[in-house]
Amino acid sequence: MTDDTDTVRFKNRTEAARRLARALERFRGRRPLVLGIPRGGVVLADVIARHLDGDLDVALVRKLAAPGAPEFAIGSVTEQGLVILNEGWEEMATESVVRAEIEEALDLLRQRRAAITPHRAPILPTGRLALVVDDGIATGATMLAAIRSLKESGAERIVAAAAVAAPRAVETLSREVDEVVCLRTPEPFYAVSLHFEEFDEVPDEEVARLLAGRPEAVPLHHGNFGFHPRRREP
Repeated sequence: MTDDTDTVRFKNRTEAARRLARALERFRGRRPLVLGIPRGGVVLADVIARHLDGDLDVALVRKLAAPGAPEFAIGSVTEQGLVILNEGWEEMATESVVRAEIEEALDLLRQRRAAITPHRAPILPTGRLALVVDDGIATGATMLAAIRSLKESGAERIVAAAAVAAPRAVETLSREVDEVVCLRTPEPFYAVSLHFEEFDEVPDEEVARLLAGRPEAVPLHHGNFGFHPRRREP
């Protein structure tokens, strides 16, 4: 679902969230689990969860960087231990290097979870409608990892939602989820920030504030997936 009729940039994440919430109106009354991808996605997810009377949480995913090129992702890992490696990762790193990178990433994700939701565990998605939200989607790699983690955890229905996304990312994600809801899919797509007048960095403290005061969650039991990487779709 897209709406490309308005080419004016979003004023900020809050305005984009309100518009996206209206596009998701049909899910009101189903108490969806709304998962924001940190950090900017959590700002949208908070507005959407309140509008739909849903539960708010975060989808914690960390990029796995190529050795010597930290800006280049060879894959990603979720806080539950699900690893997704991009096609051709073997040409850039050995398995032992990747294992070490995964362990470091999991440790950082545990620290981040403890920092942003110190008084409760993640919310169990089993049997629930899950809406995965981000402010924008460029490649879709992070969103894809979050989606596959939700599948492993038994979510009943998964919807990917964003204010703006690259058409190719939407095409890839639509093969993985029940539905993609995106307000704009500009072509060519350069950067998410170009579609917002205000696009300030969102600190972890703000994420923690948004998540504070939510009801006590049912713990999400962390499985031991081991090193069983899934190749990302090209």
